[in-house]
Amino acid sequence: MNAPTDLAARLRVLEDIEAIRRLKARYFLACDRKDVAGMRDCFLPGEVHIDYGVVGTFDRREQLIEVFERLACHAHVVEMHHGANPVIDVTDDDHAHGSWALHYQQIDTRGRKLTQLGGTYEDEYRKEDGAWRISRTRFVAGSTLVLDLARLETQEAK
Repeated sequence: MNAPTDLAARLRVLEDIEAIRRLKARYFLACDRKDVAGMRDCFLPGEVHIDYGVVGTFDRREQLIEVFERLACHAHVVEMHHGANPVIDVTDDDHAHGSWALHYQQIDTRGRKLTQLGGTYEDEYRKEDGAWRISRTRFVAGSTLVLDLARLETQEAK
């Protein structure tokens, strides 16, 4: 989308960018809080494309939700998603794309493991019924660190 010249159009683009920022923030928060309904609502219903690498590739949000519930929705799994450096481009009234850096940390209190992950999301968004949702997303990991906390405690005791 060429940069709009009239004030109303420029304001609409800024409002759309802010709505997309809030959408991604809701997504991260829903993941951290194990809020299945909130997470589901961040994606369009019907056909989407979700490529989360080793976690899986999905063409419906419900498929991602099944994996999320199985892997993450447990009291012993504590997660923190921190999105940063968003670059969001609105391409027309109902379509946008963006990229986000992610710093993710998971503490598995039962398995006594700490996982830190860094990477990048490449997203596409679509506005339907006045609300922006994710229509396509791909996450590419750039770094992963896994620490065995039980082993560290054993070494410190020596």
